[in-house]
Amino acid sequence: MLAALFIQGGINALKAPQGHVEAARPVLDAVAPAVDKAVEVAPIDQRPDDELLIKIDAGVKIVAGSMLALGKFPRLASTALAASLIPTTLAGHRFWEETDEAKKAEQQIHFFKNVGLLGGLLIAAADTHGKPSVAYRGKRAARRAQAAVLDLTQTSGPGIGERVSSVAHDATGALGGVAAGLVGAAPGAGAAVSSFAQKAGTQLSAAGSEASARASEVGQDLSVRAARAAKKAEKRGAELQKVAEKRGAELQKAGEKRRAELLKRTAKQRKQLAKQAAKKRKELEKRGPVVLDQVTSQASSLGHELAARASAVGSEIAHQAEGAAKDARKRVHALTA
Repeated sequence: MLAALFIQGGINALKAPQGHVEAARPVLDAVAPAVDKAVEVAPIDQRPDDELLIKIDAGVKIVAGSMLALGKFPRLASTALAASLIPTTLAGHRFWEETDEAKKAEQQIHFFKNVGLLGGLLIAAADTHGKPSVAYRGKRAARRAQAAVLDLTQTSGPGIGERVSSVAHDATGALGGVAAGLVGAAPGAGAAVSSFAQKAGTQLSAAGSEASARASEVGQDLSVRAARAAKKAEKRGAELQKVAEKRGAELQKAGEKRRAELLKRTAKQRKQLAKQAAKKRKELEKRGPVVLDQVTSQASSLGHELAARASAVGSEIAHQAEGAAKDARKRVHALTA
């Protein structure tokens, strides 16, 4: 969809290049010196005319637009379209030169429409479809090199010197063997390779010595830093120990103070409880005789009531027994008669 406008514009420019030449005249005049310099170093005899330049621009739009539409090299195609869109916009939509307000507004709309298209092309040109970009790969390589240098600085000096010297010796031997093998077949080539091997061996040996010296310096620097760090850590440990001792004394003092407060509060509560118990005991002692009289009075009244109820019950039972005796005598008299 982004490429459709460029393909259609390129086809129109191929069909009628003269009209586009007149519209692009200010830009073509402005870039004429740059085109002349390019012609001087290019394998062509003369500068192409303006109509040919318009056709070349149209061909770029058609080809790059088709590639973008088909998904073939989309980043390269988007970059080419963005490069062709800038002069096209500056040539065809110079709204600041229009005096008619309607035409000026129309050209302004087209200008900012092309600015939006340029933004879309730049996004498409930067889209890697999830693959690492060149910037990412460069940063990753820099991080790896930094890690390698850090690893090199953390290695002892003699070890580095021996390893580089060993590599130099192996490389010199290998190149010397190649030179010896080439002497019989091509004396000139053998001599050249032998000379190269000697130079390479010398350079590698020098690099080994330099790396060894550098590693020694780094080792000494690290030793000094380690001593400083140990001294600083020891000083910091003493400071922390003092702070811990001071804090411990403060906590012990606060604990003793809190313990004294709790003991004082407990003793006070015990006194209050003892005082309340004594007061309660006195109240019970005062109320003891009154309660005893009340209980005795209630017991006497209950005894009288029980005696009265027992007398009434006894009289009723005696009356019922007398009636039953009379009834029995009547029945016996009736049976004997």
